Amino acid sequence: MTRTHAVTLNALSLYGLALLLGAAFAAQLALHELPCPLCLLQRVMFALLAIGPILNIRFGPRPSHYALSLLAAVVGAVVSTRQVLLHIMPGDPGYGTAMLGLHYYTWALLGFIVAIVLLAAMLLADRQFAEQPVPQPPGIFAAAGVWLVIALTFANVGSTLLECGFGACADNPVIYELLKR
Repeated sequence: MTRTHAVTLNALSLYGLALLLGAAFAAQLALHELPCPLCLLQRVMFALLAIGPILNIRFGPRPSHYALSLLAAVVGAVVSTRQVLLHIMPGDPGYGTAMLGLHYYTWALLGFIVAIVLLAAMLLADRQFAEQPVPQPPGIFAAAGVWLVIALTFANVGSTLLECGFGACADNPVIYELLKR
């Protein structure tokens, strides 16, 4: 895999993360379901998962960039697994609305597992790490992916601030704390 292909795949991964963050945010607004603290932590891990591709697009592919994303994916998988295990008892309806038969935190676990596998596969492609004599600026496709993820991350941070205020988030949030006054 060449460096150009690696940057393109990193940009595509950013669009995938943007789709995921955007879908979670849209479900929050459209279905009026406020995310629980573990759901918020999963969103943070998906945002941190984007750091590796952003660094790869900006500075060129490096194993350390992939490692940062890999760590975020592992922590995200642990958090998602914790939430799945909280609702695994028979008769437990789970938290929030199910989508295609699975709750959002189960989809998040599957997403983190897929990310771990894809990151490991990207680390196997050695040619992308070859030094380039002149660094190439990212194209508009890659740059747009970077800014889209950054914008969605800030939108999620803003909604979290509205939901939790300046204190700890409620275990089962039903209102936006900063908007109740």
